[in-house]
Amino acid sequence: MRRNAKKPQVETRGTEVSFGSFGLKAFSPGRIRSNQIEAARKVLARSAGKGGKVWIRIFPDMPYTAKPPEVGMGKGKGDPQGYCFEVKAGRVIFEVDGIEEALAKESLRKAGTKLPVKSKVVSR
Repeated sequence: MRRNAKKPQVETRGTEVSFGSFGLKAFSPGRIRSNQIEAARKVLARSAGKGGKVWIRIFPDMPYTAKPPEVGMGKGKGDPQGYCFEVKAGRVIFEVDGIEEALAKESLRKAGTKLPVKSKVVSR
């Protein structure tokens, strides 16, 4: 059975804030690379400080390949470059707890700018 390409894919698992008080939810599909997750995690860890806790709800376990720059077409597939995670709309990506609401929302918004998907701050 073929999947309909025009039908939007939405997440069925990991759609609720489970661990923290506030979360960052994806509202568009996309592939998030491991270095993008790390950049967003650094923003959250810096703002959370010692009192806050950060949960990463996704794990990049799918390898992606790329061909080197200035290489022509053909000659096979490129070498593995890193790992990524396929995000569907509705997935909670990060959660935070232990910091006040205004700081949590601002830090999650900043972390969302590091990711290639549209995202929104949600609360429990």
